[in-house]
Amino acid sequence: MEEKNLVIKLVGRIDSNNAADVERDIISQVTEPKETVLVLDADALEYISSAGLRVILHLKKICKDLKITNVKSEVYEILDMTGFTEMMSVEKAYRLVDVTGCEEIGRGANGTIYRIDQDNVVKVYNNADALDDIQHEREVAKLALILGIPTAISYDVVKIGESYGSVFELLDAKPFSKIIAEEPERLDWCVSEYVEMLKKIHSTLVPANKLPDMRETVISWAKFMQDYLPEEAGKKLLSMVEAIPQDNHMIHGDYHTKNLMLQNDEVLLIDMDTLAVGNPIFEFASIYNAFIGFSELDNNIIKEFQGFDFETGKTFWHRVLEVYLGTHSETKIREVANKARIIGYTRLIRRSIRRNGLESEEGRKEIEHWTKELLELLNCIDTLTFTPYELEIVAVKENLPEVQAFVQEHLERDDCPLKAQMQIDLAVEEIFINIASYAYTPQRGKASVRVMVSDDPVTVTLTFVDHGIPYDPLEKDDPDVTLSAEERQIGGLGIFMTKQVMDDIAYEYKDGENILTLKKNL
Repeated sequence: MEEKNLVIKLVGRIDSNNAADVERDIISQVTEPKETVLVLDADALEYISSAGLRVILHLKKICKDLKITNVKSEVYEILDMTGFTEMMSVEKAYRLVDVTGCEEIGRGANGTIYRIDQDNVVKVYNNADALDDIQHEREVAKLALILGIPTAISYDVVKIGESYGSVFELLDAKPFSKIIAEEPERLDWCVSEYVEMLKKIHSTLVPANKLPDMRETVISWAKFMQDYLPEEAGKKLLSMVEAIPQDNHMIHGDYHTKNLMLQNDEVLLIDMDTLAVGNPIFEFASIYNAFIGFSELDNNIIKEFQGFDFETGKTFWHRVLEVYLGTHSETKIREVANKARIIGYTRLIRRSIRRNGLESEEGRKEIEHWTKELLELLNCIDTLTFTPYELEIVAVKENLPEVQAFVQEHLERDDCPLKAQMQIDLAVEEIFINIASYAYTPQRGKASVRVMVSDDPVTVTLTFVDHGIPYDPLEKDDPDVTLSAEERQIGGLGIFMTKQVMDDIAYEYKDGENILTLKKNL
């Protein structure tokens, strides 16, 4: 038989004086106990004694299911201390809050944050049945705080219209988006603090199975796209996402300037329900969408969402990449940006299609634009992973200055002595020009230059990688520098000088790659 809900209101007090009458009255209304879900609405219940608890226990035994809703805090404490909250569903009564006219200070995938007074903000969830979402966000926020991420913890749950809200204490807190909009001269400061928090998040290792794995989520997006991309492009997208290594470091998942707050000179991260683990490229895809992707065709979107204009959003995005990657190299910045865009566009297209975007002219226009950009990127990118200290660049002599500048930036950041910098600069020139001249002749190809500085002892390690003709420069004999000019052969001095100024050089050919590693002890 079909189940049915029977809602009965509990009023006033239930104690030794009236418990028997209350029980008889309720049982008289339960005509089919085996098929009835009994809902006791405790909104008007002020007091309950052990006699009243016995009534509830008896009802629980005779009815198929029993729930108690809208329980005041005083009554809830009694039900909780006596174990009734473990035996049945008991829902607290929630304080009603009206956010009409309140300042919106943040908006994420799952809800909107409003300031309800000077001290407090409330996150109103999009999902009308949000209690599980609220519990999840509380748990992950607590985990983040334990792991060292400064954030606010919800201290109350309230009812807002047909949905629920989570209340946080954020005394006079100001979102970064508002700082940028009202004080544009502080944009660089905001970038610096934004990146510092981002690196803190990405360096935080999360215990296994505590947060969702973003890699699995993005794989599901790529699988969805198989029906909306040309076959080869769809396969390539999926294979590149699947090739991203599993990573247990934290990512926020919705990291934009409305979710970073300044409170009494302390930077706090909010809106924690999107916390996950995964490669930083997933984070940058979300950041790209927040500042550019969503607003590419309608530049007003970012103004409505963040409070500043599209050009400011583009500037902020570019500066964040510069600071995070520790370089002004446009090649490196473009590399990471384009990889982020692939994942970002994948998400935007899927999101629009699932929201019936193909059924409207505006939606089709957006999907067409994002798909065109995605396909162009898939034609020229073969991996979605990146390392901040590695530059991939076309191996031509004209690119030497950019390679040298990239290496120098990393050396200067680690306070490399000037003499060592000059020696390393010489080695970089000799090796890169050698690759540019011979590795791919007569074609063109790419070379990767990686810079690592390690401690104890302090050592600079340079790694050059190309996919050109197999060639071990160390096999060639050193020139005899004692010969006269007439006797000397032209060539061979570059590798010789590199050997002299570096402390160790090693070569290997592996998986179709020439790999030359140079080390300099400082």
